[in-house]
Amino acid sequence: MTSLLPGSTSAARGPADRADARHRRPLVLIAALGGAAAAGATLLVCMAFGVIGWFLADAGAHGAPRDGLRVGAVGWLLGHGSGIRVDGVLVTVMPLGLTALCAWSIWRLGHRVGDSVSGHGPDSDRIADGERDWTVPTAALAFTGGYLVVAIITFRMASTPEIGLSQGRVVLWSLVLCGTLGLTAIAIGSGRAAIWAAFLPSSVRAACATCFRIVVGYLVVAAVVFVVALVVDFGTAVNVMSRLHTGAGDATVYTALTATVVPNAVLFSASYLLGPGFAVGAHTLVSPTMVSIGPLPMFPLLAALPDNGPTAAWTAGLMVVPLLVAGFGAAWAQRRTPTLRWDEGALRGCAGGVLAGVLLGFLVSVSGGAVGPGRMREVGPLGIDVLVHAITAFGIGGLIGGVLMTWWQRRAARPAPAES
Repeated sequence: MTSLLPGSTSAARGPADRADARHRRPLVLIAALGGAAAAGATLLVCMAFGVIGWFLADAGAHGAPRDGLRVGAVGWLLGHGSGIRVDGVLVTVMPLGLTALCAWSIWRLGHRVGDSVSGHGPDSDRIADGERDWTVPTAALAFTGGYLVVAIITFRMASTPEIGLSQGRVVLWSLVLCGTLGLTAIAIGSGRAAIWAAFLPSSVRAACATCFRIVVGYLVVAAVVFVVALVVDFGTAVNVMSRLHTGAGDATVYTALTATVVPNAVLFSASYLLGPGFAVGAHTLVSPTMVSIGPLPMFPLLAALPDNGPTAAWTAGLMVVPLLVAGFGAAWAQRRTPTLRWDEGALRGCAGGVLAGVLLGFLVSVSGGAVGPGRMREVGPLGIDVLVHAITAFGIGGLIGGVLMTWWQRRAARPAPAES
């Protein structure tokens, strides 16, 4: 990564070094090609998997390779929220595994684009003096344009009236991914993010670090809970697979497709631990205090659901987990940037926890949707309730963690009593 901060490798270079062609490539062209490459890389992966799945299904006895390519392209569009109509039934849930793959590609390519154009615009001293720098906005705009071109072309080639894809949602999610991850990656890769962060108060930077650690830590805990629940009733998942009467090839493809919605299941688990829970059909609820579900489709991941009916008394105690994770995340983040002020420690923890609650609420809100007809049109966490619970639990937990770590750091900073 090219950094423009004083003391860094990039800033230590002279004007001639900054003019190096490797960091002063054509800005608009490189950014547009980077956006197109970020979209094309994951699109090619999905299309390749579509062809492999077509061959594994029946050894290519039916259809043609182009059918597999179309299925892979449709899967890529599903990862961008396009939705699909199957036998007249609209399916709107996003396979967040594919979305995460696209996000990773955008991040990596955006970072490389930022490094390639880092020599454009003013240096760190001129930026610090107030000179405007349009390098990152221009590159991000061109990057987004390249990504959108690939997305729209893919939509035009893969969409048919029968499957009912939504171009508006594809464009929207492309803008969201490129406008957040792409812009951030370009800013970091070009070194501008480090310069801009230096102007922010230390408490703001510390709160963002706390938010990141809380969200990552909580998602890891939610993933562990989901895996444990699935392993406990793994026999049911195996039984579901056996009742589908799939061959080795079909089972392989089906397992890979199931893996694309594992992130959705993790977010369902996160909602469960917070208390509001989630629905697996209209008028159903899965929460630590109540499990009310009806007939379910044959899907292996549903084996992780708890039994229908009253819950055990100890499950209500699971709602303490978000509080503990937030407290630990806030304390861990403050270890790297210690403070001896009570108000600053409390502000870092509480503000970081609230930001983490908002971020988790957004992630949870996009994890559900319609997955079938009738009751299955409503599947997913209860978005508003989860947002409120997440802000409350993470905010209080972060506040407690920040205060406790401040107390510990103040205690460790006390001078030892002088020996007589």
